[in-house]
Amino acid sequence: MHTPELSTEQLLADLRRVVRDSEELLQATAGAAGDKASEVRERLVAALELAKRSCVRLEEKAVEGAKAADRVVREHPYQSIGVAFGLGMLIGVLVAKK
Repeated sequence: MHTPELSTEQLLADLRRVVRDSEELLQATAGAAGDKASEVRERLVAALELAKRSCVRLEEKAVEGAKAADRVVREHPYQSIGVAFGLGMLIGVLVAKK
């Protein structure tokens, strides 16, 4: 089971890798001539910009989510401990049944 934080981190890492690889590809094909090559390069540049903006938005949302969770835990520490304990017990019972 993946937690949302791990999924978000993995998605961000994958997006960064795609952006980096695409930028390398653009640099490597800078001398390619032809209408088709320039059309593909333009589409790749547009897709890269979109991916970069998406990456920034995801990072901002992840930070906002972490801050909100921190705020809730700080405002309600005992309730947070109780909920975490209850969820841990529930997961333990479910895992033990298997």
